[in-house]
Amino acid sequence: MRRFLSMLARPATYSRWLHLLIPAAVGSVWLFISPTKPWMPVLFAIPVGLLPAMRLAEGLQAQFLLTPDQRGRPDAAISAAPAMTWAARWRTVAWLEARLVLGTVACFATVWLSATAVDLVRGAFGTRPSDAWLARDVEPGWWCALLAPLPILVLLGLVVLFGEVATAAARGLLGPSPTERLTALEERAEQLLERNRIARELHDSIGHALTVAVVQAGAARTAGNPEFTARALAAIEETGRQALDDLERVLRVLRESDPPAGARPTLVEADRLLESARGSGVKMDVEMTGPLDLLPGPVSREGYRILQESLTNVLRHAGAVPVRVRIAVAKERLELEVANPFVASTRAPGSGSGLRGIRERAALLGGKARTGPHEGEWIVHASLPLDRIP
Repeated sequence: MRRFLSMLARPATYSRWLHLLIPAAVGSVWLFISPTKPWMPVLFAIPVGLLPAMRLAEGLQAQFLLTPDQRGRPDAAISAAPAMTWAARWRTVAWLEARLVLGTVACFATVWLSATAVDLVRGAFGTRPSDAWLARDVEPGWWCALLAPLPILVLLGLVVLFGEVATAAARGLLGPSPTERLTALEERAEQLLERNRIARELHDSIGHALTVAVVQAGAARTAGNPEFTARALAAIEETGRQALDDLERVLRVLRESDPPAGARPTLVEADRLLESARGSGVKMDVEMTGPLDLLPGPVSREGYRILQESLTNVLRHAGAVPVRVRIAVAKERLELEVANPFVASTRAPGSGSGLRGIRERAALLGGKARTGPHEGEWIVHASLPLDRIP
């Protein structure tokens, strides 16, 4: 009883009733046009339901009137999209037929029960009930006033019941099929992966720039050498420009629906990372072998980010220490290693979002990454295959 009363207090209950009465109104107009063929609207619903746009129209109307709390949500139980398959079109036809039947019954119940209640009220004042309604056999008298609420209570019960039935039918017939649900889940997963990738891009690029700027500014403040200070400020300026370029590129990714992946930096541009680290006082021992310019785009782009994050970790946790960088293309793999002296301030193996991001980048390409101390050094080693690009 409590649930029934709560349903009566919901605005959606009455918007659902309105949704059912709309096709009944269309059917009433047809009865005036051709009263001898009342079945024509049911037949006419078949070609109309096969139109792809009809599913969109019915889905929008059902969302607005049947499930207003889910209107416009991507995970709504009732989808609002054109029919893309014949199965979806026939489900739309079934929905139109069910809506016509439910709407016709709802229309008759509304008219007959409401008129019967009015007839009983009139009977309480001595007027004999009409033969056209349900109270035709009731004798006029004061007891009619006691019976008058009954048709209204029955009508309210039908309002709740038919609204629930119509909503369940809409979810089953206008809702996404299992295949469509799987497609939506895959699209959602792709969106989350893209957001995660953008977060890593910002972390690696902006984090590297800020780390270089902090190290350079601290060194310039304590050096007391105008020439070194000028070099440090120049390095900060260059790193800041590169970070702004990366930020603009990431924002362009957010604005565009299908941005070109080639706009991201690759290992061919690794020199700017190495020069930025040298400008921070790091002594670089660099060895590059193999045709870096012939690397597959995904491998080259992710390799650049792995190198960037590795150098950022060096500056952030070890400072201006000697760094050994080895980049080699051999045996259908890219081998990338960054090593520096292990110091106590270096974080523990496997901790931090930067190191986790390195391992995730390698795993996405079917490779492996190892980070941690080894024989007095902190080593980041990534091995990326060139023949298994997702």
